[in-house]
Amino acid sequence: MQRLMIAGTNSGCGKTTITCAVMQALVNRGMRVSAFKCGPDYIDPMFHESVIGADPHNLDAWFCEGKMLRRILTDGSSDSDISLIEGVMGFYDGVCGKASSHAVSLDVDCPVVLVVDCKGMSTSIGAVISGFLNFRTPNNIVGFIFNRLPPQLVDEIKALCNEAGTEFLGYFPNSPECALESRKLGLVTPEGVCELKQKTQLIAGKAEQYINISRMLVLSESRQLTDLAEMPAKRFHGVRIAVARDAAFSFIYRDNIRFLEHLGAEIIYFSPINDEKTPDGINGLMLFGGYPELFAEKLSENRSMMQSIKEKIKSGLPIIAECGGFMYLHDTLAIDDKHTYPMVGVIPGKAFPTAKLQRFGYVRLYAKENNLLCNKNDELLAHEFHYWDSENCGSGFKAVKESSGKQWDCVHSKENMYAGFPHLYFYANLSAALRFVEACHKYGGNNDI
Repeated sequence: MQRLMIAGTNSGCGKTTITCAVMQALVNRGMRVSAFKCGPDYIDPMFHESVIGADPHNLDAWFCEGKMLRRILTDGSSDSDISLIEGVMGFYDGVCGKASSHAVSLDVDCPVVLVVDCKGMSTSIGAVISGFLNFRTPNNIVGFIFNRLPPQLVDEIKALCNEAGTEFLGYFPNSPECALESRKLGLVTPEGVCELKQKTQLIAGKAEQYINISRMLVLSESRQLTDLAEMPAKRFHGVRIAVARDAAFSFIYRDNIRFLEHLGAEIIYFSPINDEKTPDGINGLMLFGGYPELFAEKLSENRSMMQSIKEKIKSGLPIIAECGGFMYLHDTLAIDDKHTYPMVGVIPGKAFPTAKLQRFGYVRLYAKENNLLCNKNDELLAHEFHYWDSENCGSGFKAVKESSGKQWDCVHSKENMYAGFPHLYFYANLSAALRFVEACHKYGGNNDI
């Protein structure tokens, strides 16, 4: 199993563009590529999925210990020739000194190619190279790619790499036409990038021209990973879980879907925008995040869908609704001071926009009462990132922010409901996912397992 990480010196250095370029170039060579993203991000994996046509994965060293990271990487690489892992933020950046791309690379024994943004630098690039190589040891850095590097500096930078004892693996010239556009959550979703397929082919051509991809393959690691986490053996039959997936609801951890399928659940996708009602014969419902505010009018016009969801929840159907999905369950969704739209009406009150990021980062959730996913005082690991807020965030859990210790109440939690802003990653909350599928199984009146 070949594996290689492409990380960066900082956010915005071009690592997503270069990762996608290399992925597409490898696919063009006829290779089967698995895509992984460090951290809790949704959007970069959506690019990976659009580029290579395969399900993406996350590798998060705060959510999961090394054993689980190795399990996710091993299982996700079983049908591929190579796994490419994209880093998060700067290579050594994490939370409370942990959960960095550096930590992930050590946990999964993966060589690292570091992307450096050279805009505004020349000889000083040598200090960046030396600094990253020597800041923490051990590290798995095997070479560098230099983004926005003027061609006339190539020979100088090659010499600096040789001086530092590392490899010059190529560069990207400053090419505005190759840039992937920005959005408030980092990068735009794939659907929002103009002619994404054509653009990825363009940058793949640049990668073949300017990056030594063949050498990167030689530097990739192929040793089999050991000491993997054990997965639950329990399987359920007759569990059909409806998952909202369309332009409004697209922030889905594919690993969550895979884990539900591992437990035996059948996943049925549907569109709250376009479908008349929820799928027939379901015994579970999941509404993930996305951009419901951009489609509020269309969502509000689909009254039959909203009524179907409301009736299902009132009947006791188990539901997980996160962030955008949670907003959709409110009485109303305000877009601005002048435009408010009716929504499902399960959560009393209004969801509304704010001028700044409200809650961001990793949180530990402590249950105040027994609920759909856990018992009183149990802990769940979650992540928040949202500019929107609610008049009624819920009080079923106490959230404690990992980086600061700040606390607040959140989440509507009942016997059949988890609805709030925090996003859950099931590989960090195995018992909660298992409990959700068990609840779906019981709702369906199943006795077989």
